[in-house]
Amino acid sequence: MKIRTVIAYKHYFKDFLIGLPPKVQDKIYKIIELIEYQQRIPEKYLKHIEGQKGLYEARILLGSDIWRVFCFFDEGKLVILLNGFQKKTQKTPKIEIDKAVRLMDDYYNDKKK
Repeated sequence: MKIRTVIAYKHYFKDFLIGLPPKVQDKIYKIIELIEYQQRIPEKYLKHIEGQKGLYEARILLGSDIWRVFCFFDEGKLVILLNGFQKKTQKTPKIEIDKAVRLMDDYYNDKKK
């Protein structure tokens, strides 16, 4: 039984996804499915971004390559996917976090309208 609903905000996630190889897309869909159906999601797959209220990153690992997809929870059971990127450094780049925060703010501003 589905516990959460996962949706993408605007076109950012889709734009990121279509540029990826099919095996990576499949892995991302598996992580999304895990978020939808698992009561408790292991930190290995979904981790809170320190210092950012409500912002999480879905973590995708395939071979030695790493990708991240930012997301947040709205009204408890709704998960909003934002932007994604391929991680090439130890730390998540600030520019990617800033973009996700901006998109999250845009989402809430759009929702108020």
